[in-house]
Amino acid sequence: MNDLCRLSASEAVGLIQQGKVTSEELVRACLERIEEREQEVEAWVHLDAEYSLAQARERDRASSRGPVHGLPFAVKDIMDTADMPTGYGSPIWEGFRPRADAACVALTRAAGGVLLGKTVTAEFASRHPGKTRNPHDPTHTPGGSSSGSAAAVGDFMIFMAFGTQTLGSVIRPASFCGCVAYKPTYGEISAEGVKENTGSFDTVGLFGRAVEDLPLFRAAVTGEPVRPLEPVSVKGLRVGLCRTPLWDRAQDYTKAFVEGAASQLAKAGAAVSDLDLGGPFADFEAMGRRLSDYEIARALAWERTHHFDLLSEYQQGKMRDWPVVSYDEYRESERVMTACRAYLDDASGELDVLLTPSATGEAPEGLDSTGDTAFNILATWTHVPCVTLPVFEGPSGLPVGLQLVGQRCHDHRLFEISQAVHSALSS
Repeated sequence: MNDLCRLSASEAVGLIQQGKVTSEELVRACLERIEEREQEVEAWVHLDAEYSLAQARERDRASSRGPVHGLPFAVKDIMDTADMPTGYGSPIWEGFRPRADAACVALTRAAGGVLLGKTVTAEFASRHPGKTRNPHDPTHTPGGSSSGSAAAVGDFMIFMAFGTQTLGSVIRPASFCGCVAYKPTYGEISAEGVKENTGSFDTVGLFGRAVEDLPLFRAAVTGEPVRPLEPVSVKGLRVGLCRTPLWDRAQDYTKAFVEGAASQLAKAGAAVSDLDLGGPFADFEAMGRRLSDYEIARALAWERTHHFDLLSEYQQGKMRDWPVVSYDEYRESERVMTACRAYLDDASGELDVLLTPSATGEAPEGLDSTGDTAFNILATWTHVPCVTLPVFEGPSGLPVGLQLVGQRCHDHRLFEISQAVHSALSS
């Protein structure tokens, strides 16, 4: 069973399709791993072993319903589930039972997935951390806000898991926990039934163990057929090394890793060039945070009005002097974001992919912070897809990811490029 839980999602689905393993066996393997490791990692807020096994047995009796038939998956507890409690990481909603699944949950189940349980989220998918620890070193943060999903996949408790990203809540924890992860083009995956944080940025993302896992779940939630990853040659690939205006916040070893990756790809025949972001990007971080402050204060209007005392000190501090951001300031922030998206589209139009850090470095020590989002906001706020690959190891032996940023609405192409880059850097 321990060997089964270490499979990638694509490997597990292949074995199910070949009749070499059952969904029930995969669920039991996950449950055994969780029993072994959960006391240390604390990735979960809700599990129902018997219900999960019952779902698996039903899948084993039925014909295939879709690309993830029989595969156990997990969802961040910011997403509604009709048959499991959804608490949004807040005592305000403890024990709440939604009447319907979030769209991503319903679609994955319709495609044959087996919902194993709910994973820990930071409060309202924001900055106040949950209980989860980094599976590689429990004295370090797993990142956030999708902390439980990243840790559960990184620790072989589950094959795939959903998260959400408003700043860096998928890519950063994946980097810290050693996962492959994908933040889609904005709107690619429906956010219906996901508790809103910042509607202008909120994006449903995925955690897995291999690039090959990502097309399976993308197919399940978009309704598109599963498309094979066609081979891409690194030779001639047009790569932009994008340090971003926040490069100084990266650790020196992270800078060396990313620049070394660019050099390695150049030696393999890629056409590597620097991409500098100027123009409207001078105010990018400040304007994006202002926009987020405006929208989350309204998304949590009921909680702020009726249960202010049950909000974390972090959220209370953000909302005590409401409104913090005026309507005119909000509209100015939107204007800057729109300009930045157009600027990036033009600047990267001749490139196949951008290389940037997935995080400033290894997961920081301690559990009071989820880490710096400096290198995640570029792809999230400009609405373009990105993937993180677990290809580096920091000085403490913890994972450090490499982020690949693709062209808007060309998510599958990004998967193919990511597979090629991962192979080139691993060889």
